[in-house]
Amino acid sequence: MTGDRNVQRRRGIALLVAHTAWLWFLLPAAASVTHRPVAATGLIAFVLLYITLIAVPVLQLPVPSTARYGGLAALALLGVGLATAYGKGSGSWPTLLLFVCSAGALGIARPAAGFAWVGGCVAAVLAIGALQSRPASDIAPIALIAGLAGASTIAFVRFVRLVEELRRTQKELARTVLERERLRFAQDLHDLLGHSLSLIVVKAEVVRRLAVADPGRASDEAADIERIGRTALAEVREAVTGYREHSFARELDNARTVLAGMGVEVTLQESGPPLDGEADDVFRWVLREAVTNVMRHSAATRCDIVVEAGIGGATLTVRDNGTSGNPLPGNGLRGLAERVEVAGGTLRFGSEAGGGIELTAHLPARVTA
Repeated sequence: MTGDRNVQRRRGIALLVAHTAWLWFLLPAAASVTHRPVAATGLIAFVLLYITLIAVPVLQLPVPSTARYGGLAALALLGVGLATAYGKGSGSWPTLLLFVCSAGALGIARPAAGFAWVGGCVAAVLAIGALQSRPASDIAPIALIAGLAGASTIAFVRFVRLVEELRRTQKELARTVLERERLRFAQDLHDLLGHSLSLIVVKAEVVRRLAVADPGRASDEAADIERIGRTALAEVREAVTGYREHSFARELDNARTVLAGMGVEVTLQESGPPLDGEADDVFRWVLREAVTNVMRHSAATRCDIVVEAGIGGATLTVRDNGTSGNPLPGNGLRGLAERVEVAGGTLRFGSEAGGGIELTAHLPARVTA
């Protein structure tokens, strides 16, 4: 932030120098006030006020708006007064309105008000010329330059503000994307480890019960725990690197293996074309959470998995015949519902009439196409 302010300050100083370079237009007027102390004092005050009013918006100085607009009004009155009083003898005095026009175009925030200020300055130049009976060839170029200078200043200020707005938007967008990526990674990590750790806990309980009664099977279950731990570690590494080849088909194989190891019979029904893209990824997480719920909350002996894909979209249904009652959705299901909603789908979770739990996810055709 400090670096950005320093860059803006350097740019502001460069713009201020560029604006003060225009003061050479006042050299003829300055040369005509050698023996006019009142005119010289007025011209010096005009130049100092002009530089101050230019410095306030360019350097972003903390000056109240009432003070800025009061300064612009004073600059306009001083410029019109000097040009009217001394412009009849010298053609250079009406150029003071050019500086009045530039200061207002730079200091007035709203473009419509800025263009109104520029139009007023041009009208003032023409009115002074008519009051002093100047020829059109003498006063028209000054009015034209004042109008062009004011309009170009307004356009430049608008461009600079749009660029600053774009930069702020880019920074905010980058911050939002980073925050969303952090939330996505946290959700993925929760889903990965929640499933694997739940399975490890269940397997550990089986090992504890069989350690004395059936050491051979306890050893097999311990080997499964090691395999699950290694798989979870590999999946976490894939999630960290952002590279994941885990598909819904692979998750189906894992589900059948895990549930079969717990004595749960798994049936699978698939219809329609293969899943692709986002549907494959979303259904992978839905199935993982459903299997975790079967292991954690149910004493089921059967689990039915139905995958239907067609013109109307794709639907995944996982139901069991357990006796878990009516468990309340936890963080896993809430996070899963958010994941499905982001994909444009819906998630339903509830108890079956004959016991057990049914989890259904539906994705529209635009996702599965």
